[in-house]
Amino acid sequence: MLRKIIHATLIVLLMTEAVYAQMQKPGVTLKNNTPSRTKQQKEYDKALEQSYQSTLKDIPDQKKLDPWGDIRTTPPAAAKNKQQ
Repeated sequence: MLRKIIHATLIVLLMTEAVYAQMQKPGVTLKNNTPSRTKQQKEYDKALEQSYQSTLKDIPDQKKLDPWGDIRTTPPAAAKNKQQ
């Protein structure tokens, strides 16, 4: 009987701690307190993003390098036909 009472007490304590962990603490806010960006900052961000995208388009495509290409043997012709 004592064992059941001890187990029940432990379960209640563990559940109480789980509930307490979910409660909101005083002085701790979960909201984002940063002020919204101004129109000028938004325009700057937009111009910066457009500049970034145009720069990405100017970068030429690079050939895909295969570092194991010299070591890897070519598969037999029969294996190539099975894959298609």
